[in-house]
Amino acid sequence: MTITPIIKPETTASSANNAVLPNISWQTYQSMLNDMGDQRSILLAYYHGVLEIKMPLGLHEAINYLLERIIIALTEELDLGIRGFGSTTLNREDLAVGVEPDCCFYIQNYDRINGREIDLAIDPPPDLVVEVDITSPSNRRFAIYRDLGVPEIWKYSASSIRIYKLEASEYLESEFSLAFPMVSSEVLNQFLQQSVNDDNKLIREFRKWIREQINS
Repeated sequence: MTITPIIKPETTASSANNAVLPNISWQTYQSMLNDMGDQRSILLAYYHGVLEIKMPLGLHEAINYLLERIIIALTEELDLGIRGFGSTTLNREDLAVGVEPDCCFYIQNYDRINGREIDLAIDPPPDLVVEVDITSPSNRRFAIYRDLGVPEIWKYSASSIRIYKLEASEYLESEFSLAFPMVSSEVLNQFLQQSVNDDNKLIREFRKWIREQINS
């Protein structure tokens, strides 16, 4: 499956938890980021004059938290380096794009990031981005990640997760992860869809599965 982002700058759309505003300058977008600060739940995305405002709900945050823990567990069990940057702002003024993912990680390139700040003018983009779609689709954001060169996206929607890899300037659905070749979307969905009311229990079971794959 190919993700084809639909960007319509002339369209204004909104819902209770999502709004899309056209004709927003880069300077206005940057001013909003500065005025709103870092301690907020609202996430912004900017693409050539179109600003998307995303306001996550509780279920969104619960799924995102669990996916973060799954990714961290993978790097720990596989003895991989990792740098997590949460929903940090990823901006490129020269490309007129910016986005705040639900969470993002450096894995293959973790050792290329110095300090606790990202400068995409000199640093590579994150190796893995997570987008959780509960009340609004993330297709619009895929165009931004494409322009930034993010190689892999995990997208959760409709109670399941799909893996996308960037190939020839398009995001194509993939069975297996690029960052974790042993992990498939099928396996991720098997764990995410378990009726477990304890996140720790689910993560313990997932770690057990990883170790079984390593030792098999």
